[in-house]
Amino acid sequence: MEQYIIKGGTPLVGEVQIGGAKNAALAILAAAIMTDETVTIDNLPDVNDINVLLEAMSGIGATIQRIDRHTVKINGSGVRDFSIEYDYIKKIRASYYLLGALLGKYNKAEVALPGGCNIGSRPIDQHLKGFKAIGADVIIEHGKIIAEAEQLKGTHLYFDVVSVGATINVMMAAAMAEGTTIMENVAKEPHVVDVANFLNSMGANIRGAGTDVIKIKGVPKLHKTEYSIIPDQIEAGTFMMAAAATRGDVTVMNVIPKHLEATTAKLVEIGCEVEEFDDAVRVVSKGRLKHTQVKTLPYPGFPTDMQPQMGVTLALCSGTSTITESIFENRFKYLDELARMGANIKVEGNSATIEGVEKFSGARVSAPDLRAGAALCIAGLAAEGITIVDDIVYIQRGYERFEEKLRSLGGVIERVASEKEIQKFKFKVG
Repeated sequence: MEQYIIKGGTPLVGEVQIGGAKNAALAILAAAIMTDETVTIDNLPDVNDINVLLEAMSGIGATIQRIDRHTVKINGSGVRDFSIEYDYIKKIRASYYLLGALLGKYNKAEVALPGGCNIGSRPIDQHLKGFKAIGADVIIEHGKIIAEAEQLKGTHLYFDVVSVGATINVMMAAAMAEGTTIMENVAKEPHVVDVANFLNSMGANIRGAGTDVIKIKGVPKLHKTEYSIIPDQIEAGTFMMAAAATRGDVTVMNVIPKHLEATTAKLVEIGCEVEEFDDAVRVVSKGRLKHTQVKTLPYPGFPTDMQPQMGVTLALCSGTSTITESIFENRFKYLDELARMGANIKVEGNSATIEGVEKFSGARVSAPDLRAGAALCIAGLAAEGITIVDDIVYIQRGYERFEEKLRSLGGVIERVASEKEIQKFKFKVG
């Protein structure tokens, strides 16, 4: 099993390029099979989740051609199998986007019930409610969701809770339904907008993505397109927090500053200097930062995917901070690991009270999920001494060349796979 080994205490300084948004890319790749023509997608992040989904799509008959590390051509005309096996879905939850894509194009889909990071229950009832509303019969049988329709028909649909996955999945299916679908109480995340823009570039007629109401006029078919995925706001936010926690000076390049407003606002609140450019954001952290309160909320609120990185940063701020996690109930698992590094934190229900400490000390910790894993690496970079992070397979699911990017900013971090390599690293860094 691979690990990261980190020698902390060096402020991160420099520029870092942000890749394409993983969460947008996963849905856009699935939607690409909704035409029989060839679709070209670039600014794809080269991470495990993307590669697993492409494999799943190839498995049902789609033609996948990797042009380079960040560009792929997809042709869905050869899709003959409408069943996505559990092997894929247990690796990445987002395989369920193939439900909406297949149902929209072929009026039939079978997808195993999903897996992914263990950060709490993420029910798919809203997806199923949406599919039923536009005319599909949906049953769960032998661990699979089976959705079929004679003909999907537009409808007026109100989601009980705001769900990014359900918004995207039902939007894809409705893009080729007969008539008009109006979806209310939808998610407004940047990647919802990106998927709508992608579908529109293929000839769909979707209006209102990014607001509370999305209107979709169904079209009989979609056509080829070339599309570039938006930058990843969570990868950008992670490097912004790393700058704050290590008292560094980092400019994140290739970003849309508007997507980062909730993260930026909190960094300014705790005492960082943040400078925005057209497609870059610079974070400068000098001296001890101040405490604050954070509550995770759907976009444009503070993202749950940034909560662990924020928690690590607040644990080094002066005074008492609180974090309220209102999206996922298992998102505080990393705090036990952080306590091993000297953090002073109490968790009650969905709230964490954080008493800031002067510094962390290096320890051996384990990544419980993707974002928490990245946060523990930030803690290691800010700590005194050596930190080893286990279970980094989670981190590789969502961050491209993570250790290389951190090294380019002066971070002392390596990927290792044996006790011998750990000893070699310790000897090298003294």
